[in-house]
Amino acid sequence: MPVAKPFDHGRDFDWGRTSADYASYRPGYPASFFERITALGVALAGQRVLDLGTGTGALARALAKRGCRVTGVDVSEQQISEARRLAAEESLAIDFLVAPAERTELRDRSFDVITAAQAWLYFDRDQIVAEVKRMLAPAGRLMTCHIGWLPRQDSVALRTEQLVLKHNPDWTAGNLSGEIPATPAWIGEDFAVTAFLVYTEAIPFTRETWCGRIRACRAIGATLSPEQVEAFDREHAELLERTVAEQFTVLHWIDAHILAPR
Repeated sequence: MPVAKPFDHGRDFDWGRTSADYASYRPGYPASFFERITALGVALAGQRVLDLGTGTGALARALAKRGCRVTGVDVSEQQISEARRLAAEESLAIDFLVAPAERTELRDRSFDVITAAQAWLYFDRDQIVAEVKRMLAPAGRLMTCHIGWLPRQDSVALRTEQLVLKHNPDWTAGNLSGEIPATPAWIGEDFAVTAFLVYTEAIPFTRETWCGRIRACRAIGATLSPEQVEAFDREHAELLERTVAEQFTVLHWIDAHILAPR
């Protein structure tokens, strides 16, 4: 489903157009992330977890492997189709459904943890806050989290971003610093921060997997035509062949806010 939001100068994008690459190449969160959030009371065995904007279910699958009882919701039928396929391949029992995060129709007070990985910015703020509060069980928590490359510190990320902007100058998510406020501006009086983490980690890639990762970003696979994606991908592959070894790392930041409703 195309999304028209205040991103990329209003240019429409559709994650479903890049679901195959998304499923294959978007890296999940590293083991270090789960060690940290487990210490903060999230991702514990037996917890009932709802993953909003689940995409192809990377976080949902990781949580299920840790013994959580997981439901994943996404507005894109293509993303949920890939999520179901990947979960079945790993014999994971996860309930996936196609629905807007703001109107899931799931039961009141039915989840101990609600997560939104890379997704919170796409939701309608007032509607999603009300929906999350409705679905959280007493003492439940919301966790928003992100993983993103750092072009100001990593030369591979910088060169890739420069090429992305050549092919899609409307993209507005570049040049991110990884500097994350301890208290998100959007929470207002609705939530209190109970825990916050942010750190950096070098994520390994090959030329193929980095090409796939970038095809699966909003600026490329979710926005450009197939012919434009092919042209970008060809030039990106040539760039990587000239500038990096077959295997390399890209420095990423990883963050999470754990929030209690007020």
